[in-house]
Amino acid sequence: MVNPKIMDVINFDVCTACGACVSACPAGAITMGDKKAEIRDPDSLELYTHGAAPNVCEGCLTCSRICPVVDGYFEDEFANVRSFLAAKSNIAGQDGGVTSAIARSLLRQGEIDCVVGITRNEKWETELELFTSAEDVEKAKGTKYTYDSVLSVLRDPFSKYEKIAVIGVPCQAHGARLISENVNDKIVLIIGLLCMESFHQEVMTDKIIPEIMGVKAEDVVKMDFGKGKFWAYTKDGEEHSVPIAKVAPHARNPCHHCNDYTSVFADIAVGSVGTPDGWNSVLIRTDAGEKYFKMVESELEFMEDPKPGMFLIEKLTKMKHDNNSAHYLEVCEKFSFDDGGFR
Repeated sequence: MVNPKIMDVINFDVCTACGACVSACPAGAITMGDKKAEIRDPDSLELYTHGAAPNVCEGCLTCSRICPVVDGYFEDEFANVRSFLAAKSNIAGQDGGVTSAIARSLLRQGEIDCVVGITRNEKWETELELFTSAEDVEKAKGTKYTYDSVLSVLRDPFSKYEKIAVIGVPCQAHGARLISENVNDKIVLIIGLLCMESFHQEVMTDKIIPEIMGVKAEDVVKMDFGKGKFWAYTKDGEEHSVPIAKVAPHARNPCHHCNDYTSVFADIAVGSVGTPDGWNSVLIRTDAGEKYFKMVESELEFMEDPKPGMFLIEKLTKMKHDNNSAHYLEVCEKFSFDDGGFR
């Protein structure tokens, strides 16, 4: 088998599991494993399933062109920010509900055909779901802090729809951008989320919530990071918190090598940092971001020059880079190729 660059990414455990390679591989040779991508090797039967024999790597190297880790990171995450504001909607989301409001409005207007969302049950077990109806979008509201390979489910939508929106954390926004630039132009809008780190589902439900937070998953209605702590809000109205330092070591290993906090590759980046409680921070980055945001402005309430503002976002971005850049560059030194790094 020809060794594409993502083989190094997988072997050194820095695969983000964004799923871009799974949907973009023309041979269907890549599958999403438990925590990272896996490539079907023609010389091995390990990953074969009934009827999958033809789906083996043919050495086209498409996967290497759309891997965020191979592509590398920007040192300045703010060079492409065109405008910054606070916004909120009438959706009771994690904070201002802006992400759900954008997706709902664009589906209703027919400006997008579908969007991938993540739903959860009472036990905080998550599931990827493709939404084509505006009325269904609210099922995905709220931040889960666990990771699902959003881009891995786009293979079928690519064959059915013309205007696809992607909502995801920085590595997923990055992968979506690389797909749209190199493989498939049906992704018309990328909404990125501000993200310091995420967790494997079983770590969140079996370790962090019951052991570190001391509560039952089914009693939790919301989780959040803020003021140096990780918070869990329960049905009885109680607030439970622990220092972030207690949960951070349990983040997925690829998160410790990520140097993108603000989803720099998105058209629109949305978070809760830098704005008052109940509002979302919104960073418009591209022509497409400006175009689609104007289409939904009538459904949002705005706040100009919110506080604490970009200062706090920049501070947390620097913190992520300071914590992770050395880890990432150390792995880059081990790669068998010269890509990666910062630009």
